[in-house]
Amino acid sequence: MTSPGKLFSDKPLHYKLEEMNKKILIPLIAVIMLLAGGLVWLYLNLDKQKQQNKEMVQLAELDKKEMENEYQQFANQYSEMKTQINNDSIVAQLTQEQERTQRLLKELQDTKSTDAREIARLKRELATVRAVLRSYVIEIDSLNRLNQNLTAENTRIRGQYEEANKQIAGLSTEKQSLSEKVAIAAQLDAVGISMTGLDKRNKATTKLRKAKALQVNFSLAKNVTAQSGVKTVYVRINTPTGDLLGGAGTFAYENKTLECSMKRSVEYGGKETPVTLYYTINQALQGGTYRVSIFADGNMIGSNSFVLE
Repeated sequence: MTSPGKLFSDKPLHYKLEEMNKKILIPLIAVIMLLAGGLVWLYLNLDKQKQQNKEMVQLAELDKKEMENEYQQFANQYSEMKTQINNDSIVAQLTQEQERTQRLLKELQDTKSTDAREIARLKRELATVRAVLRSYVIEIDSLNRLNQNLTAENTRIRGQYEEANKQIAGLSTEKQSLSEKVAIAAQLDAVGISMTGLDKRNKATTKLRKAKALQVNFSLAKNVTAQSGVKTVYVRINTPTGDLLGGAGTFAYENKTLECSMKRSVEYGGKETPVTLYYTINQALQGGTYRVSIFADGNMIGSNSFVLE
């Protein structure tokens, strides 16, 4: 018969406790270290994401501000045009379009720059406002030319040469003002802007580590009021940190000299004209939001932002 003392281990009690502590503490320490490492990784990734989000918000706010300035400029032009026409019907139409422009401006001001869908809608509306303004510039210019001819004829018949000279002086001022508006209407527009990375086989890729070049596509929109001929277009590509991918020379813009990433001369005849440019990547690029801005004839004619990984 087994004695009662043999039912328990011969090891001392304190030795048993040490073995039990080791079995519990070692896995617990491993779990704590894994959790700590996970928390550090999560913190670093959240900080990186926060920085990228901040840069995207800044780019969106800049784009929104440019749109607000254009809406305000068009609304002001409607006010000035109404003072240079005596046709009540056209004045009423101009007033209606001005109120619509101001309403869209208010919608844009009330829209958050991060609301991509609403910003895109208001950008399309802006293009429509610009096209309508151009049509009125052409119509009013035609009416003023007709009125000028009739006035000159009546003045000649009556023989009031002195009065005719005064009218000619006034018409010259109006003609100068209308010429400025025609110049605005004749401004080129870059539409359908896109940017794609190309790998060593010239295949499209969104992975910067595989990209050997950047391809920028857009079209010069149809504009019958624009002057035909050879147009030089300049493209600037800004990285997520705001740096410019340069190397293609400089151009003049708003009394300043800017560097460009690419440039190309295009034969433009008033019809929609597709344009493609390529930028060879000769440096390490980081993922994030890249901004493409397009210039021609001393004006910025379009811009867009793209995310590359």
